[in-house]
Amino acid sequence: MVFPRRPFAAATLAVAAAVLPSLITAQTYTSCNPLQSTSCPSDPALGKSIDIDFTRGGSNMFTASGGTPTYSSDGVSFTVAKSGDSPQLISLFYIMFGRVEITMKAAPGAGIVSSLVFESDCLDEIDNEWLGADSSEVQTNYFGKGITGSYNRGQFNPAANNQGEFITYTVDWTSDRIVWTVGNTVVRTLNANEAETNQYPQTPMQVKFGSWSGGDPSNSAGTISWARGPTDYSQGPFSMVVQRIKITDYSTGSKYSYGDTSGSWQSIRSEGGSVNGNLGGAGDLTTTAVTSAISSTSTADVPAGGIGSGSSASSSSNLPPGWVMTSDGKVVPSNSATEPPTPLSSPPSSALSSAGVGSSGLETKTITTSDTQEVQTTITTLPKPTAADTMTATSVAAAAAASNTGGTVNNKPEAPNSGALRQLRTHPWLTTVVAMIASALCIIL
Repeated sequence: MVFPRRPFAAATLAVAAAVLPSLITAQTYTSCNPLQSTSCPSDPALGKSIDIDFTRGGSNMFTASGGTPTYSSDGVSFTVAKSGDSPQLISLFYIMFGRVEITMKAAPGAGIVSSLVFESDCLDEIDNEWLGADSSEVQTNYFGKGITGSYNRGQFNPAANNQGEFITYTVDWTSDRIVWTVGNTVVRTLNANEAETNQYPQTPMQVKFGSWSGGDPSNSAGTISWARGPTDYSQGPFSMVVQRIKITDYSTGSKYSYGDTSGSWQSIRSEGGSVNGNLGGAGDLTTTAVTSAISSTSTADVPAGGIGSGSSASSSSNLPPGWVMTSDGKVVPSNSATEPPTPLSSPPSSALSSAGVGSSGLETKTITTSDTQEVQTTITTLPKPTAADTMTATSVAAAAAASNTGGTVNNKPEAPNSGALRQLRTHPWLTTVVAMIASALCIIL
């Protein structure tokens, strides 16, 4: 959704502040690992393509975490100015195979890391990471089921002048292979049969992108070395800028679920659609050249599990009947959509009537893997719209801007050989919650 940049009404903030405590206490927590249970909540599916131009503002199909992304005519900026900053945007949907094209400039600075991450509930992962100490390369990486192995899967690939100009990077992911491109040049291809046993990423993924400080003094010595730190914050601030992102889900339907505990793509079920039902929906992958890696990684400190170190917090949104998402990443009442929409999944039955928000709810599921890594996923359900509802770009944007104060928690260095942990940032759901309040109260600026 495109957000006009206007100040938020003081009255709205007062109402939101009054309601938020009730919303916070309404959260429930459940543990569910799809590799250990077949009753985990389903993941909301994208099921189509979206193309978001951040030079026009934000999209309410992403939630901010770890800091406050800012918007300008250049796009969305993720700025690391001090210890603990790790601003990122996290998709409120999942894709089951697909293509992501991101046009961006990486952040400069020793120890600063710009990241594009695909991550699933069972910790399958595909990464692009740009180290601020070197503007000539990008690291590509993958992990399966949260298992880091010997950390030998990363490659440093050519990406010249990635801090000085906007470059489009593409990750094309199918059941057979992953292709990473820089511009129109293929820099890496991973075939499924080349991955370690059961380590090929093949489960529904969220998309996350942002920046963080791998060179922060609180990180392990190995992580600081990998990030080519330490970070000198007096030389900052350091900003990653994303102009545009296009995401195509190669599957269709409203939500994805795990049919068994194998973690194989054949076990994934799609409600109202089919896995690989939109294969090729992004068109042919256009390339003009192929290049080889500069080097490979073999250190036990290459991060896995998202952006930053520590636990990973992410959010997903189930849209009830009457709310739809358009191809430019806009969530609107279905009667105001200007194109045939694809609805996301229907919400679970829950209510926060005491908060005055109607039929809304929050649920967080915590997934714990064998190496003690935890992923907290907050599932947010939006209220069913009435005739008076207008989920305008202005109200949602203002709520998001006013509510996200960029709270952080301290980084924790990873334990040796225990798997690189992710930074847990406070209130990753806050932007979405306030947006819900604004829409439910029919606030229009």
